[in-house]
Amino acid sequence: MLRIERILCPLDFSEFSDRACRYAQSLARHYEAALTLVHVVPPVFAAYPSYVYPDMVNDIYQDLRAHAEELLRLFASSHIRGGVQVVNKVCEGAVTESILALAATESPDLIVMGTHGRHGFDHLLLGSVTEKVLRKARCPVLVVRALTPESGVREDGDSVHLRKILFGTDFSPHSERALQYALSLAEEYAAELTLLNVLDEVPPSTDLSTITADVIRQLEAPIPAEAREWCTIKSRLRVGRPYQEILHYARETGADLVVLGVRGRNALDLALFGSTTHRVIQSGPCPVLAVHI
Repeated sequence: MLRIERILCPLDFSEFSDRACRYAQSLARHYEAALTLVHVVPPVFAAYPSYVYPDMVNDIYQDLRAHAEELLRLFASSHIRGGVQVVNKVCEGAVTESILALAATESPDLIVMGTHGRHGFDHLLLGSVTEKVLRKARCPVLVVRALTPESGVREDGDSVHLRKILFGTDFSPHSERALQYALSLAEEYAAELTLLNVLDEVPPSTDLSTITADVIRQLEAPIPAEAREWCTIKSRLRVGRPYQEILHYARETGADLVVLGVRGRNALDLALFGSTTHRVIQSGPCPVLAVHI
């Protein structure tokens, strides 16, 4: 059985990290997991380094760290509810590297992060910190974006309701791993789980009903028999570009979460970052859980 025992949630005190924290604590409550909130104090760069003394830099860092610790304490006291075990951490250094270093040390089972909107560079890069953590983290990363008008996500104050989970699969090993998370989340939240496969095209001479029946069998083969006792499972096939069809289906059905597998870590994979997953995160109407092998 899949266990999530440690969750890491980086915060920058923006509206995006506020939403990420709501998801992080909801997951921590459902899985009885420990939640670590982390804020990173970035390096201090001087315009005239020759006039800066080490003691001055140390004093600045001490003040910034003390201020960050107080902000994090206030944030936790006002946002965390219902008996969640939480630890506050403040790190100093480059933001991405500090988050990844903390993740390497603490080995969380899940990282939950907020990311920026869909304008300008943010639309292309997701927000550079989240982008880099997604590429390099050794555990699944849940990316939470700002709510959009077409979003079907339901939030009630600090509560997060995952009623509809969409799992996209291409039947590869990285999808098999992601399925474990989709099933586990569907069980924890008593959610409806849709298994979706997208074909790029169907040969003209091929019977679509025959292909559909075969795909449905493949989708449902790894599902444990008992899974249908605690959640509703649907299987669907669509034809088109995978990321577009996943986005369309998520919007049409009001999905609360999309779960996708991400390919390995060779040079090409890192360059493309699993193009389907990347594009769904960029433009999707709801949070996306990216699961690495």
